[in-house]
Amino acid sequence: MGYKKILVTGADGFIGSHLVEKLIGLGFSVKAFVNYNFQNHWGWLDHVDEKIKKEVEVVSGDIRDPDCIKTVIDKCDYVFNLAALIGIPYSYRAPKSYIDTNLIGLLNLMNAVKEKNNTRIIHTSTSEVYGTASFVPMTEEHPLNAQSPYAASKIAADQLAISFFKSFNLPISIIRPFNTYGPRQSLRAIIPTIITQFLDQKIKKIKVGNINVTRDFNYISDTVNGFISTINNEKIIGETINIGNNYEISIKEILEIIRKQVNSNKEIRIDKPRIRAHSTEVKRLYSSNKKAKKLLKWEPKFKNRAGIEKGIKIAIEWYKDPVNMSKFKTDIYNI
Repeated sequence: MGYKKILVTGADGFIGSHLVEKLIGLGFSVKAFVNYNFQNHWGWLDHVDEKIKKEVEVVSGDIRDPDCIKTVIDKCDYVFNLAALIGIPYSYRAPKSYIDTNLIGLLNLMNAVKEKNNTRIIHTSTSEVYGTASFVPMTEEHPLNAQSPYAASKIAADQLAISFFKSFNLPISIIRPFNTYGPRQSLRAIIPTIITQFLDQKIKKIKVGNINVTRDFNYISDTVNGFISTINNEKIIGETINIGNNYEISIKEILEIIRKQVNSNKEIRIDKPRIRAHSTEVKRLYSSNKKAKKLLKWEPKFKNRAGIEKGIKIAIEWYKDPVNMSKFKTDIYNI
């Protein structure tokens, strides 16, 4: 089965904009749903190649509005749902916002699809739903443990998605990326936070939180390819699938990789506001990607430490561009 038009929610974001680019490059017809704002900004879609931009149908709206979603989904028969609030620290301040966007937003989307009855949904989860690893590598059967309101909103959304599949036979799949990095990522994430502080000559000391935690990092093109591999795949309906490198690395090691690549001797400073409370800190994430290999025929190209070093090098070159760096506030803690 071919898909006439693919809707990407959250298309203005980091992963969403890269996904839109890839879909257009593959020849798909794409409707990009971006968050409405009075300036008519399209987020990162404003900065993609003009040839790609001309091929995309951009629609502004709000996933929290059910009427808006019903209109947007019209004439689309495949949906990648990436619309979400993702900043963990901000979820401590505004938990209801995360419920409204991450849970109610998905509910609106699924209700619209249920009425239409011929649309596939690929819903985006997060490795944060697992909390600190109780065993590694972490399979999709790993217990769910919300250590932040953000994680709780995503667990609730995942469970709601599964319930709609079981209750209404809704054709939905859950893709669960581990930590993604690369060009365009905001400074709410650790890798661009470190890179931009090293590159900003006004900053003399690199401020970080807990550097002893470990993560499983995907370069952006690997994550996007994970989403692409779901297209025309009927075997994954009702399934939850990790997208991960199957490689564990500490933030301390990431710091040293970046330091070496930018050739800097800046001092590293542990900044108290950036340290999460003991009960909320996810100390270890390390993905199993066996299911993705089996069902999606997907595996990362930026593998292990060598792959991470390669991906970080590409990201550094992107952030080095003064035009790109000007879009970020490197001198504050971005929550």
